[in-house]
Amino acid sequence: MRVLLLGGTAEGRALANALHPRVDIVSSLAGRVPDPALPVGPVRVGGFGGVDGLRRWLLDEDIGAVIDATHPFAAAMTAHAAQVCGELGIPHLVLARPAWDPGSAIVVESDGRAAEAVAEHEFSRVFLTTGRSGTKAFVDSDAWFLIRAVTQPDAASLPCRHQLVLSRGPYRYQGELALLREHRIDALVTKNSGGEMTRAKLDAAAALGIPVLMVARPPLPPGVTAVGSVDEAAEWLYRQDN
Repeated sequence: MRVLLLGGTAEGRALANALHPRVDIVSSLAGRVPDPALPVGPVRVGGFGGVDGLRRWLLDEDIGAVIDATHPFAAAMTAHAAQVCGELGIPHLVLARPAWDPGSAIVVESDGRAAEAVAEHEFSRVFLTTGRSGTKAFVDSDAWFLIRAVTQPDAASLPCRHQLVLSRGPYRYQGELALLREHRIDALVTKNSGGEMTRAKLDAAAALGIPVLMVARPPLPPGVTAVGSVDEAAEWLYRQDN
């Protein structure tokens, strides 16, 4: 059975490593990050062209199962995969890393609502870590932003007052603590991405008493089977092939 692994995450790479070469698996990356960390085994890079393109690709490549290990906020790709696999009767699984416990964070449903909350609470120096696509909501904000992203956001989507840091995790507690202190941050805005690679910013903010605005994850499509670990995903696939 040939398997499509929608990846681009640490979990996707770990699953590819666990399955290759025993399983005929091809990993797919969106291609939005330059010089991405590549999984072992065959890799395709780039979009499918929406629902119709994904349907054609799955049929042309004789795919027998799909595992979606994309970022928890890659809602469009997850929805497309769920729809097409349902239509074609292809076994489909979402490997979603466990979400962070928001604790005392102010939980909001969108980047736009986070921008409104920044204004409502009159935060003035914000550490913004919602990724390159998450900056647009803050364009009209009066606050100053320290923006960290893997790739350069579009200039038109950046707030007037900001400093941009391009980097890729994992991040460590002491480094995050120093960053928050150096820039006199009074609020952290982040997505509930989960995982350990970027969790240190939450621990550092808690240690300094800095409020956190956390964008909640989009819900998974109805009826989707989801697991939270690489081992569970590998076991699911084994059951499909036996």
